[in-house]
Amino acid sequence: MAIKEGDKLPDVKVTEMVDGKPTPTSLAELSASKRVVVFAVPGAFTPTCSMKHLPGFVEHFDALKKKGADEICCLSVNDAFVMDAWGKTSNATGKVRMLADGNGELTRALGLGMDASGFGMGQRSQRYAMILRDGKVEALLVEPGPGLNASSAESVLARL
Repeated sequence: MAIKEGDKLPDVKVTEMVDGKPTPTSLAELSASKRVVVFAVPGAFTPTCSMKHLPGFVEHFDALKKKGADEICCLSVNDAFVMDAWGKTSNATGKVRMLADGNGELTRALGLGMDASGFGMGQRSQRYAMILRDGKVEALLVEPGPGLNASSAESVLARL
């Protein structure tokens, strides 16, 4: 069963590069006493993710902060090295924290996984965005199918 609005986040570790080293963190800890926007993508460097989803949050960074987002995080079932490289090549550094759910543990705990084996990508995350406040899901915006609409930066801005 998928997580829903009002639910507490599971305390599952993800990884981000800090000072050149993969470092564990958790969204539950990260969102304690904060309002955090998290958007998840099926894969780093994939077309919609690289041309629209991540760039939208980079472009709207100031507006998201102005509307109350303390942090903005991108999550993908990729490793921390790939997420770090993707963030750097997408000008996300200092704006969007790039979080790796390398084994898909958080994605499974949230109930938001998908099987992309037909595309040679294995188990991945669905495309979604959520607004977290104090470790709970304030808003959950899951894409109903392919494409980008419900979880776009513009949709998140409308919910902040």
